[in-house]
Amino acid sequence: MTVFSLSPDSGSDIQAHRPTWCGPREWGARVKLAACYRIFAQLGWTELIYNHITLRLPPEDGSADDGGPHFLINPFGLTYAEVCASNLVKIDLQGNAQRAPGQPDWPVNPAGFTVHAAIHAGIPGAHCVMHTHTTAGMAVACARDGLSISNFYAAQLHGKVAYHDFEGITVHADEGPRLVKNIGDKPAVILRNHGLLAWGDSIARAFAVLWLLNRACEIQLASTSMGPVLEIPEAIARNCTRDSLQFNPNFGAGEDVFAALTRTIDRIDSSYRT
Repeated sequence: MTVFSLSPDSGSDIQAHRPTWCGPREWGARVKLAACYRIFAQLGWTELIYNHITLRLPPEDGSADDGGPHFLINPFGLTYAEVCASNLVKIDLQGNAQRAPGQPDWPVNPAGFTVHAAIHAGIPGAHCVMHTHTTAGMAVACARDGLSISNFYAAQLHGKVAYHDFEGITVHADEGPRLVKNIGDKPAVILRNHGLLAWGDSIARAFAVLWLLNRACEIQLASTSMGPVLEIPEAIARNCTRDSLQFNPNFGAGEDVFAALTRTIDRIDSSYRT
């Protein structure tokens, strides 16, 4: 079995389909983000053509002429299963598309970037932001008490979960500062009455957080349907978070899991690399 490198700046397999309008580091980021979209599709973390995963581009490829950063976002109108490296759209913090000659002219959903832009701009380590509307995540987001620290997965998120109250459809930029304030330094976010969000300094780290949060919500949805649940003592939950492999750099802080899922996607359909 061939194991593909997904480092943003290495691997001939990554650069094989790189178009002339794209630099090597940007292309590496595009391939890895496109893989993430396909992984979400495989996991069922999709909402028709809606929701987004955004990624800050490396500085040498991602700085605008005025010094502002650039990001990658999915083209609006495609399902996650249709996203590939070349059709991801480069945008600035205002959601304006930055297209090179010869690049596909896909539209973007500026309103969908409102939340992401606020987090990218307001949290220095938020290089990747992911947002989902899974049934379990939305159900817990609607629960008065939020996430119950009563299962194996939730226990690994001690001190890492933030909440933000629902203010309506997220199209108003003035919500951004309130959102960033409520998030603080917590990478797992429950948007009340809305859904789940995670951010991190890499795709893999953000994915690891979101996977834990969504899995915790799935188990909570199942367990609470049967009656009262057993809450996990705070001291034990704190130790679980400390010992979690998802945050352990010796196990790649999510990179090993993400690489394994990418290999799965490659066996199914590697067209995301084009």
